[in-house]
Amino acid sequence: MWNLVISLALGVAVAAAIRFGTEFGWAAAILPGMVVATAAYLVLARRTWKRLEALFDAMQREVQAQKFDKAIQTLETGFALAPWQFLVASQLHSNIGILHYLRRDFDAALPHLRKSFSRNWIARGMLAVALYRKRDLDGMKKVFQDATKVSKKEGVLWSAWAWILEKEGDHAQAIAVLGRAVAANASDEKLKSSLQALQNGKKLKLGKLYEEQWFQFHLEAPPPQFAGPGFRGGRRAIYGR
Repeated sequence: MWNLVISLALGVAVAAAIRFGTEFGWAAAILPGMVVATAAYLVLARRTWKRLEALFDAMQREVQAQKFDKAIQTLETGFALAPWQFLVASQLHSNIGILHYLRRDFDAALPHLRKSFSRNWIARGMLAVALYRKRDLDGMKKVFQDATKVSKKEGVLWSAWAWILEKEGDHAQAIAVLGRAVAANASDEKLKSSLQALQNGKKLKLGKLYEEQWFQFHLEAPPPQFAGPGFRGGRRAIYGR
């Protein structure tokens, strides 16, 4: 990534200038070189992230105006920043995948979701559900396993996994997943009520518990207030770095 390369080059240049332009040896030259490289990287990385955040802000406005094609096009321009900074590409893929998914264009969403940022739990959850739609149950389980390790506090992520398992007739595993979720989130009453429902042989009613967060996965039809390709376009449902 170019920000790192430039920063290291500056650090090496400073260290070399001290070593060969003064009487100091390498031991004295290395520390200033490291300081310059670190400072340069922070400045360059911050500049790149600021440019990316401006793109996300523009995308968010377009989503709120229901201009999804324009929002996706805006994000796609951000790939010009990808060679400059780590994680830029995965952030862009995450959000492009989410936008396609919200529009129910699951085939277009899938390749982006596969490249999504591991800590974007919405994108990873959508990836798991997209794989489920393809009947890749092993892939779905692997994505949910990895996502809940990284984002263990997101109850709707655990609940979506349990809902699919229950839908597939794997009642015991659905209970086991929610049991792990409750163990990781002892104060989460929504998870507790879902676990109790399954243990009592009742259906999961995740729409009532999580509302928009649940319906964005398109596993159940939303009520009228949540209808539409992007729901309300809330920031939490779209972007998080």
